[in-house]
Order: sequence, then structure tokens, then C-alpha cells
Amino acid sequence: MGRLDRLLEVQAPLDWNQVGHDTWHQLIRLAWQRGLFAPRYLSDREAWLQQVEQLFYDLRQPDWWQGDDAYHPPHSDQPVSRLQAALQRGEFVVTAEIAPPLSASGESVQRTADSLRPFITAGNITDNPMATARTSSLACSLLLLQHSMEPVLQVTARDHNRLSLQSKVLGASLLGVRNVLCLTGDPPMDGPGAVGALPFDLDAVQIVWILRKMRDQGIFLDGRPLKEPPQLFLGATGTPSAPDLGMEARRLHKKINAGVQFIQTQLVYDLDVFEDWLEALDKRDLLSKAYILAGIGPMRSVRAAHYLAENVPGVRVPTDILKRMEQASDPREEGVQIALELIERLKEMPGVSGGVHLMAMGWESVVPLLVKEAGLMSRFSD
Repeated sequence: MGRLDRLLEVQAPLDWNQVGHDTWHQLIRLAWQRGLFAPRYLSDREAWLQQVEQLFYDLRQPDWWQGDDAYHPPHSDQPVSRLQAALQRGEFVVTAEIAPPLSASGESVQRTADSLRPFITAGNITDNPMATARTSSLACSLLLLQHSMEPVLQVTARDHNRLSLQSKVLGASLLGVRNVLCLTGDPPMDGPGAVGALPFDLDAVQIVWILRKMRDQGIFLDGRPLKEPPQLFLGATGTPSAPDLGMEARRLHKKINAGVQFIQTQLVYDLDVFEDWLEALDKRDLLSKAYILAGIGPMRSVRAAHYLAENVPGVRVPTDILKRMEQASDPREEGVQIALELIERLKEMPGVSGGVHLMAMGWESVVPLLVKEAGLMSRFSD
């Protein structure tokens, strides 16, 4: 119907009071109140269509939400975190993923923070990755702060309703956690155990919309004023190897309109596909509105390479890279070399205005090597 850009409108979360009920009576009642059945509209179809359009907008955008399809830049350009300051200075930053432990002990997080601190700008604390319960991402973010590392707090829609989201992020800001990466989250059925299809109260775009309004407008979702708004640098994820590039570009357009300031991508191995993705974003004038950090993950083995290629949604590993891994006398060393080659090309690629996001997938000890060998030690500051 030629109306795909209508998908850019940020929709409100479900009204749980209405779930399971027929809402057509609301539509009919409101149409009657506005006189849309009046004879005068029979001779002015254009006016009638405009009123109908407004009617449907008002029904899907209640007063407590008021979503739209416009770009909402941050109300201030003053950086609230070291990561944001480095990006605004034009530095090629390095962030790295840190998985919370399957334990009540924080020793592994502390060790990782100490080993990676000289080499990265910030560490991403994942939020129950692969739909598997782990130590709280907020608690681990606080551990990073205590060990002089800037955290990026991941928040998944899967694990939060709208009340716990607002509470968690206010607490994070209070503790000094400023960078928040907003994700929908892996499906619950991907995790172990009898979890089932847990209901999603929100999605990633709605999380961004809520947090931006808390920060920039100083209001809770229910309209109450915030005495002290949170200080936040808002991020989200992108998938350069998405099967539908047009839909992926629209999805990111929607996220950036809602308030996203930086994008960390899924793993990138095919730079031709990545360039197509950047071009699709550039056509929508998005590259100047959000920093792009390309996801890089060194492969440790042939088995790991094939697993990424065959089992991880949103990841495309080209045939030539798979062959290199298969034919290598030392696959670990070859995996490192491939990652370094990708980083080298990304450093000079127009559109990569942020840096790289390293996802070591349990191989955190390789991060210092990658940073040093890629010549990135002088590219960021503490």
C-alpha cells in the first residue's frame, strides 16, 4: 500500500485493562461524539478522512504516551559519561562485552575489569544473555564502577515491565551508571528450563521512548514529575546482516527517532553487507544522528565459526572466512588475524563514527591483544 513509513510511529505498550476485551465500542463511541456520522461529511470526503485519521491516532496514542514518528534529539549535548565524551571528541572507541557470572560471587567480573581497564573505553554488562538467569546486570555494573571501569548497562524488554524498568534505570543513574543499551532480548524459549513464552510488556523502542522522556522531559510514564531526572546516554543494537535490509533500516530509524544516541551492532564478518547497511542508514540521514560501533568477535575454532554461521540469527560469516578457518594450521591465530583485518578496514570506513564493540564470547583474554595489535591503544582516553 506504499505506507511502510507509517511503521516509524512509536506505538504505546499494551493497556492491560483492555487486553482480552473488544475495543470496537470505544472507536464507535468516539466517532459518534466527534460527529463522523453527520450528513455534512457526505459531501466533504477529504475532511472526513482527515478526521478519521485523527480519530485512529488518538485511539492508539493515549495521553500518557503520545508517540509519533519525529526525530527527538537529546535536550542537551553535554556528555554524561566518559563514553559519550570520547565519542563526541571523535575518538575511535573500544567497548567490550562482559557476561555476568552464574554465581553470587563477583570475583570474575572484578578480574575482567582489572584486565581490560587499560584497553577499552567501557564494558557492556549483558542482561541475562541467551535467556539464562545470571547475576544482575546492575550489580555487575556497580562492580565495574568500583574497579574504575565505565559500564554500559544492558536492559532487556524481556525481563522488565514498565514499572521495574523505570525503577532500575533511576537506580542505575543514582549509582553513576550513565550508559544504557536498550534491547528487546532473546526469546524466553531460547533459555534452559520450563520458562515458556513469558509475556513482553515492552520492546526496545518503547524502552528508549520511556527513558528519553524521563531524562529530557522529567516525567514518569504515568505523568508524575521527576524531582531529579536520570542522566543517560541511550544506545540500542543493529543487525547489519538482517535478511530484510529495508525493514532493518526502518527499525533503526525508529529507534534513533525515539532517542537512541549510539548503536552497537551484531557481529560483523561480511564488510560488503556492512557497507550496504551503512548506505541504507545514510539514505535516511541517520549516520549523523547516532554513533556506530561495529561488533567484532574473534573466532577460536572451526567449530565456533560454523556455529556462528549456522545458528546465530543476524550473523553472516562469508564462505571465504569459513575456508580460512578450516584450512588454518592454527585456527585460534587465524581467528585473531581475521578480527584484526576487519578492525583495520573499519577504522577507515566512512560512517563508522564510533568505533568497535568487541564480543569475545568467553575469550576475554584476547581483547588486550586485539587492541594493541590493531593500534588502538592511543585512540581512546581514560
